[in-house]
Amino acid sequence: MRWADLLILLPAAWYQLAAFLFAALFHYLCALGHLSLISRYIFLLAGGCLLAGTAMGGYALLLLIPAVSSVLILLLVSPTYVHTWVFSLQMCWQTLCHLGLGSLMPAVTLSAIMLLTQKVTSLSLDIHEGTVLPKPGQGLLQRALPLCSYLLSFPALLGGPLCSFSKFQAQVMSLGAVPCPLRAVGWRYLGVLVLQVLRAWLEGWLPHTQGWASLGHMWAQALLFRLAYYSQWVLDEALLEAAGLGAAVEQGDLSVHDLWTLETTHRLAVFSRTWNKSTSLWLRRLVFQRCPAQPLLATFAFSAWWHGLRPGQIFGFLCWAIMVEADYRIHPFLSSWATSCVTKLLYRGTTWVFTQLIIAYIQMAVETENFSMLCLLWASYNSILPLTYGLVLMLLLLTQKPKQN
Repeated sequence: MRWADLLILLPAAWYQLAAFLFAALFHYLCALGHLSLISRYIFLLAGGCLLAGTAMGGYALLLLIPAVSSVLILLLVSPTYVHTWVFSLQMCWQTLCHLGLGSLMPAVTLSAIMLLTQKVTSLSLDIHEGTVLPKPGQGLLQRALPLCSYLLSFPALLGGPLCSFSKFQAQVMSLGAVPCPLRAVGWRYLGVLVLQVLRAWLEGWLPHTQGWASLGHMWAQALLFRLAYYSQWVLDEALLEAAGLGAAVEQGDLSVHDLWTLETTHRLAVFSRTWNKSTSLWLRRLVFQRCPAQPLLATFAFSAWWHGLRPGQIFGFLCWAIMVEADYRIHPFLSSWATSCVTKLLYRGTTWVFTQLIIAYIQMAVETENFSMLCLLWASYNSILPLTYGLVLMLLLLTQKPKQN
């Protein structure tokens, strides 16, 4: 097994493994009662700054500057306008980093900035909607410390599912009441090992496929990407659990049930809702539920913007939106024809294969680094199935009443 490949596909993995001891120490000190509430916030914040400096070097300033700016906006701007200010500032900053410095800065820096965007926009929405209110009698520094700790907490700095500010505060206050779940953390690390063994086996099989144009090669390459993401998500949640913050997460990104659903579902819409679940819920709240027209298309378009606006990302996410819309309309039509056991089995088996190939096509498009590789993918016969789905969608739109899931 080539463990060095983890540094390429999982750039944050080594830093998170190194941070495990600090996370366990933090939970241990809280359990003994050696850390007051303010000390806990300071520990999490200082650990985040140290981790940022170690992992990103001088590029850590690109993370710290928008974090501090957002905290000032959250404290000083009226709740009526706070979300607009925070969203505009953070997305402009992230876009400048993606387009201006994306090829120069470490991958972990871009990832941390994207996670910061999730946290700060979620918090600004909470303040705008009145679910997070300032506590009376607190000074500016007393209000700023929890906010900074939330945005730059070291267990969630480089990865992890989105946690609301209210849940984060409640969990930090109650730390020490529950012992560190070392057994659960150990099982997660064992899961990462199993996923890497599967990835190594798949890498050994990959050379036997027939180049870029092969459907088998495309599917296997996309599965390699998915296994890398699964491993990273498990590592993220293991670090949060080691620090005692696992319960603060409303919805983890990967469980055994989620893994089974992702790889066995015959519905592209189900895959889309389950993939990176906390990000899906964030996009639903931030864009889908607030968009008056074409919310599905707007959500995937914003996702392309949030991911970096590379040609492959723009094409891949817009293709994904079209495929999900087609999925919503095609499956009710097909399922109405599948009445017997044989036809149901044929329907589910065929649509599972189609779903796997479409997911692979989208993932390969999103992961392409340059326009020439995207053109090569588009010109291959791997595009036949997505084009067919698009044509079927057009026909169904002409014959069916509009629907929105």
